Amino acid sequence: MARFLIGTVPVIGHVGPAAPIARKLVEHGHEVWWYTGKVFQPTVEATGARFAPIANSLDYSDLGNVPEAWIVQRNALQGLDQLKFDLKHFFIDTALGQVQDLQVLLGEFPADVLLVDSFFLGAAWVHELGGPPWAEYGSTVLPTRSRDTAPFGLGLRPNASPLGQLCNRGLHWLFQSVLLRDVQAHTNAVRNRLGLRSVSQAFFDVTSPFLYLQGTVPAFEYPRGDLPAQVHFVGPLLPAPPAQFTPPSWWEELHKDRPVVHVTQGTVTTEPSDLIVPTLRALQKEDVLVVATTGGRPVEDIGLAPLPDNARVERFIPHYHLLPHIDVMVTNGGYNGVQMALAHGIPLVVAGRSEDKPEVAARVAWAGVGIDLRTKSPKPERIASAIKQLITNSTYKNRARRFQTEMERYDAPARAVALLEQLAQTGRPVLSDSQQSFTQLA
Repeated sequence: MARFLIGTVPVIGHVGPAAPIARKLVEHGHEVWWYTGKVFQPTVEATGARFAPIANSLDYSDLGNVPEAWIVQRNALQGLDQLKFDLKHFFIDTALGQVQDLQVLLGEFPADVLLVDSFFLGAAWVHELGGPPWAEYGSTVLPTRSRDTAPFGLGLRPNASPLGQLCNRGLHWLFQSVLLRDVQAHTNAVRNRLGLRSVSQAFFDVTSPFLYLQGTVPAFEYPRGDLPAQVHFVGPLLPAPPAQFTPPSWWEELHKDRPVVHVTQGTVTTEPSDLIVPTLRALQKEDVLVVATTGGRPVEDIGLAPLPDNARVERFIPHYHLLPHIDVMVTNGGYNGVQMALAHGIPLVVAGRSEDKPEVAARVAWAGVGIDLRTKSPKPERIASAIKQLITNSTYKNRARRFQTEMERYDAPARAVALLEQLAQTGRPVLSDSQQSFTQLA
């Protein structure tokens, strides 16, 4: 049996997809240690893996550990400036401590393979310093550079025509050499502190040369004629059923003969005035049931008193139990939530412009499974119009159901583990036998 050391950025969207992989590795008899934030210790231990806490890096699974000055500074920024702040402070600076912690752990637990999420930079640097081969799983859409796509973050559709490739090349140069030049300099300054040489590779282009596991089906991702051969689509990495679930008192209303709309802003960008409140207002006079979840915030934060008669609001409801009853999902574009919706054949209205959300929203629209409102704070009338389109136009529902059927063909944990076992056995890149099919589902 092999040893696997998992490392994840201490945020639920990065931790969640690793859980089914860790569980399956343990079921196969492998030894698994998992390095991440303290808040996620129960999640780690529920898989059978051994929890290894963050020691020298910043554990921002507990927001109380984040310097107040950072929060103030970040909240004052928007768009590209906010993205650059996050890259520097939450992903690049923390990689220094990740390297220190991983090297200590490898001294105790000489892993055959490191497995990390696609924003966990420390594993690549540990390998450069003589560590084991590392594999990566996508915690969002494929961010790596391609001649057929624009830079990650713009939310632009792919264009493989000669003119499109020329435009893409120009945009990549602009991003790397001008707009993100300070991020590259920041990266190299941190690398130099570890004795690593400066590089020109952009943050989003740091991809494992050994194995990359993308947690979706090819039809959701943009086609790339230059897709690296170590990228494998394994299907959606869905959470296990919750150990316990007590339905709220209104649960039987889900079975009545009217459409059910679910609105969520995930667990990071949870300001209810962005999406939850406009959705409740948009649908307050419609013959639908609206189920809103606040991502853990108190229901009172919504600020609507009284709530519309057709609205049911909870801090959290496991999607495992809720989504089988949903007709339309309104979301700010969290990657894992979108994959779960499609795994249940649910069309989407997406409104998100921070972090990776413009890219997720653009793919939802490109795949024909929903509508991208291209804003994080849509007006109620725009939301109402989009929901009406999804309910009345069967094209969206049919496409979402085709995705559901396609996703059901994949056993994501089993596929991921088989590829990881091959890497552990050979220590060499695990390359796909044939070109992945990126044809949109008809």
